[in-house]
Amino acid sequence: MAERPHESCELTILLPCLNEGETVGICITKALTYLERSGVAGEVLVADNGSTDDSAGIAERAGARVIHESRKGYGSALRAGIAEARGRYVIMGDADDSYDFTALDPFVAALRDGADLVMGNRFKGGIAPQAMPPLHRYLGNPVLSGIGRLFFRSPIGDFHCGLRGMRTEAIRGLGLATEGMEFASEMVVRATVDKLRIDEVPATLSPDGRSRPPHLRSFHDGWRHLRFLLLLSPRWLFLYPGAVLMLAGLASMLWLLPGPRLLFGFGLGVNTLVYSSAAIICGFQAMTFAIFAKVFAINARLLPPDSRVRRFTALVNVEVGMAAGLLLFLAGLSAAAYALGLWRLASFGALDPDVSLRIVAPSATAMIVGLQLVFSSFFLGVLALRRQ
Repeated sequence: MAERPHESCELTILLPCLNEGETVGICITKALTYLERSGVAGEVLVADNGSTDDSAGIAERAGARVIHESRKGYGSALRAGIAEARGRYVIMGDADDSYDFTALDPFVAALRDGADLVMGNRFKGGIAPQAMPPLHRYLGNPVLSGIGRLFFRSPIGDFHCGLRGMRTEAIRGLGLATEGMEFASEMVVRATVDKLRIDEVPATLSPDGRSRPPHLRSFHDGWRHLRFLLLLSPRWLFLYPGAVLMLAGLASMLWLLPGPRLLFGFGLGVNTLVYSSAAIICGFQAMTFAIFAKVFAINARLLPPDSRVRRFTALVNVEVGMAAGLLLFLAGLSAAAYALGLWRLASFGALDPDVSLRIVAPSATAMIVGLQLVFSSFFLGVLALRRQ
């Protein structure tokens, strides 16, 4: 059960910890120094994630409150810490001595000014030599942050800064669920789509003080971040690629129906027509996936309600979708009957594929898409059901 913020505790400085015995004591000392110097009433909370060294003991002796989270993962440790925080605000940071816990004034000022989430930006504050691998600095972080801004229109320039502040109740209300490193992206995305106030302040990054390699695995964790961004953005994962594929296939089919075409010296005929049909079917399926994913995410409270989705599902209900699908299926069936008539005129013998496929391919496409539309309408109706 989440702990309610204490009236007398304004700030919880939260450190997730997994075998950080070399540096956790230093971080706690810096955090306590900040609280004493600034006069902010607060606590230092360490969320230990199953350390096998003496991290928890060192943290307690240094003056921190320690909780233990058995579920493995960066996100699991932070979610447990946020749930147990006593402060009205939480500032989280890695326990590897890469962030300066004596310089938290910009975060506290922004939180007191009404921000729900305050992100540090290492690219504005400064990255010390050897503090961030070149792969992360020049490719991983800029690309993933850019994708986050594109997909979700987030104002954040550094999605993965580990130093960030938050209003405790606001972040708890988001219902964050991821357990791994993608928790960093989930917090920013959910705060953005839920229209919380997000501020950004400069933050500095120093080389961490550990003698062992970091827990971060570049490609594995980078993929988990990218996968999460895609899963929470059905438009970019399904809708836009599906629309491009379907429109390209439809345009190609209409262009090829009258007869063979020449494009850049290549002759295009009925074989291309078949691939155009496949593009239409795959594109339509991807677009329906976009709708399904969006409705499911809203129902599961992974995303907030969307007025556009509400209007669409009210307009395109089971009956409307079923009627449109049946009409499309019957149109395809009529074309199939016409093709059958041509076959009968040929005494059910061999037909010229250059002629027959210009009828059969669009006919089969219309029948398949029509049936998909009928079934998709019923499935959307299932997703729209509400428990009493």
